[in-house]
Amino acid sequence: MADRVRVVIIEDHALTRVGLRTSLSADFEVIGEASDGIAGLDLILSTQPNVAVIDIGLPGMDGIELTKRVRAQRRDTRVVIVTMIDLEEEVIAALAAGADAYCLKSAEPERLIEAVRIVSEGGAYFDPRIAGIVLARFSSDARPAETSPLSKRETDVLRLIAEGNGNTDIAKSLHLGLGTVKGHVRDIMEKLAAADRTQAAVLALRRGYI
Repeated sequence: MADRVRVVIIEDHALTRVGLRTSLSADFEVIGEASDGIAGLDLILSTQPNVAVIDIGLPGMDGIELTKRVRAQRRDTRVVIVTMIDLEEEVIAALAAGADAYCLKSAEPERLIEAVRIVSEGGAYFDPRIAGIVLARFSSDARPAETSPLSKRETDVLRLIAEGNGNTDIAKSLHLGLGTVKGHVRDIMEKLAAADRTQAAVLALRRGYI
């Protein structure tokens, strides 16, 4: 049996924290909680979770700054931002900081569970109500399409990554083996000189590849 995904929760409101823990505990191993950004960074560095669920409006150090610190010091930990806010500037700031997923607290618990699952597999996830913000922003910022270094199959894979799909979902959608998908992802990141899948998707959108 595969190891369960290890998750920490960084949220300053106690009741919300309980709700997040309750939602996640059935599917994942919740190994720690913190109520401010400074304690949250210490928790992440000491426990080295697979996924950190981070509120954007934290005391001490907000969720955007915490995400930047996590990206700089603990790249193997994926970040899911949770917030009541669906403003464009907040969404883009979270993405720019290196967040792998963005969920609204008003969403059904299943969406958060799906987000944690997807990012733990290396994917990126945005709540459907704000996914359009991300795609529209980067599509409008995109330069005229450059000649893409990607093959047609790699482009198909990257488009599905940009839509928030994990490797398992991509394999099913394209009728490919999981190992084949992982190979395509490696090649995509190498060709785009991207540090991770999210960066690859953003670079491709900005350059007009997808």
